[in-house]
Amino acid sequence: MASIRELHKQLIRKERSAVEIAQNALERIQILEPKLHSFLSVTTEQALQQARNVDDRIAAGEEIGLLAGIPIGIKDNMCTKGIPTTCASKILENFVPPYESTVTQKLKDAGAVMVGKTNLDEFAMGSSTENSAYQVTANPWDLTRVPGGSSGGSAAAVASGECSVALGSDTGGSIRLPASFCGVVGMKPTYGLVSRYGLVAYASSLDQIGPFATSVEDAAILLGAIAGYDPNDSTSLNVEIPDYAKSLNPDLHPRGRLRIGVIKETFGEGLDSVVEAAVTKAIEQLQNLGAEIQVISCPRFRYGLPTYYIIAPSEASANLARYDGVKYGFRTPESEDLMSMYTKTRAAGFGAEVKRRIMLGTYTLSAGYYDAYYLKAQKVRTLIKQDFEEAFEKVDVLVCPTAPTTAFKAGEKTENPLSMYLSDLMTIPLNLAGLPGISIPCGFDQNGLPIGLQLIGKVLREDQLFQVAYAYEQSTSWHFQKPPLH
Repeated sequence: MASIRELHKQLIRKERSAVEIAQNALERIQILEPKLHSFLSVTTEQALQQARNVDDRIAAGEEIGLLAGIPIGIKDNMCTKGIPTTCASKILENFVPPYESTVTQKLKDAGAVMVGKTNLDEFAMGSSTENSAYQVTANPWDLTRVPGGSSGGSAAAVASGECSVALGSDTGGSIRLPASFCGVVGMKPTYGLVSRYGLVAYASSLDQIGPFATSVEDAAILLGAIAGYDPNDSTSLNVEIPDYAKSLNPDLHPRGRLRIGVIKETFGEGLDSVVEAAVTKAIEQLQNLGAEIQVISCPRFRYGLPTYYIIAPSEASANLARYDGVKYGFRTPESEDLMSMYTKTRAAGFGAEVKRRIMLGTYTLSAGYYDAYYLKAQKVRTLIKQDFEEAFEKVDVLVCPTAPTTAFKAGEKTENPLSMYLSDLMTIPLNLAGLPGISIPCGFDQNGLPIGLQLIGKVLREDQLFQVAYAYEQSTSWHFQKPPLH
């Protein structure tokens, strides 16, 4: 599918209509969905109506923004008024939100055309999109492999051209890991830059919404549209949002030498040799573009994974307590009393991974273990953040692999949760520290599977991350390669 800017030019020149662009996307979804299973619902009627509205505005001589008429997928954990929002869970299979999330409302106002709600790991808990209660999404580059998770549906939809761009959510790498596995651009913004109002909560101090795209520029355009202060979200940051796309330049750093730090703890044991070689070559390319490369130590980086798997399940156990069969969603029909209804509803409504994390979180928050686990994890979280702060005194941007491996086979890690959790080893520390990060394609392995390079920025320096990512992208050809899907 063409870029946002190319589609915009076609629309304003009246070379194509918004309805035609929407129909092309919907037809591609119809062709590919039996293989990919990226979407949980396809909103055909609404998409065509939104497209007709854009065409009417153009016909009336109105100016339209860059996102007007652009087909977009929305991860199915963001509330869409009048359209089911399931979080890929049976407990919410009949839930139709009475209100719109802030991000989807902003996209509506911008004239974007929502073609459907994308698949995910149930309640965004997983690294492969195999934990969905409804279907398993395939990787467009190899249908026998996973697209990553939890936003695998959005990543696969963008990589395969079912939509131009998509939204995902990232709690421990759920945008960046699928972006790496599917060979697209995925950005996790600074915590608080994008409103979480209407995002179904998993771990509230870690969750953040961000864009998927096939190019850095498209990701920058989409982030610019959804970022900004929201009084409905108490964690929302009241800061000025720059035009991320406007300042993109193929020169790495037009205003002076850029210092890039390579996190040494992300290399070595556990990192696939092909991934290491591709990322090392990408770092050399950044150096060729004029960056000053330094090796940087973040000694507590490796503690991110165990810290996350105490804090995130603890927050999940509190957030998911609301699903009790009383207020909304699924309720088991056979219950003798209130406690029986709670128990049976959750037993039937939640999948195995969600139950695992709820139990783990409840355990770590219990009276006898709170100090030993949860409190200690919060202290380590502070130390991880301090490591990043010290690193950023020496460099402007940090770099490392997005994932230790390329996409693995479907079913390969479902029986070994710890092995699955290790997929997020490189991405989790950013969520704990609230930092922005972007994954961009930087190569392929011997099986033709994409490899991702992760760039990490200072708080609210998404503009700088986009600039570095864009300069690298424009000096390579990885983003031109598309999955062999027909």
